[in-house]
Amino acid sequence: MSDRQMGVAEERLYVLERQRVVVDEFDASGFVLDLGGGGEGIIGRLKGGQVIAIDADRDELEEAPDGPLKIVMDARDLQFLDGAFQVVTSFFTLMYLDKEDHRQVFEEAWRVLQPGGRFLIWGMSVPQRRDEEQDVLVLPLLVELPSIEVETGYGIVWPEESFGAHHYVETARQVGFEVEEKRENGRVFTLSLRRS
Repeated sequence: MSDRQMGVAEERLYVLERQRVVVDEFDASGFVLDLGGGGEGIIGRLKGGQVIAIDADRDELEEAPDGPLKIVMDARDLQFLDGAFQVVTSFFTLMYLDKEDHRQVFEEAWRVLQPGGRFLIWGMSVPQRRDEEQDVLVLPLLVELPSIEVETGYGIVWPEESFGAHHYVETARQVGFEVEEKRENGRVFTLSLRRS
């Protein structure tokens, strides 16, 4: 589990059924910008020194495995030049941001991507909250990379409003992304978006 769940009383937790996520190799020349690349650093484990991992939380970056270049930075205000990357990734990061901030992150991803570049997203569909006492939603994961399995989990303060892949698809289209692929499996989804 991420440090984000530490210190939370057990009665506040609503733990979803564990999900299996397969993260396959993907094509990328040049650097890959990984938004929220701290913690387990899944994309960094997959692509190593090809990754620039940003996270607003220094502690999350410090606990991530070695390999990527790690920079403390906010995904809503990327400090990179326009068109600097061919691939931007987000592995279970967007759910930690307020829903109202998602468009800003998508606009920043669009800006730093080259024309034809891809924004790859792995995320969780957040169900409707039913119990006021259980206000922390936890998703245990088994992440399968080509050479290693990582057991982890992600927990968030459970928002009042449910949202999932549809919300991200609509946001992507509003910004101008083309949705190349959308996959959903249980509470987990993956999106491949392309900048025109």
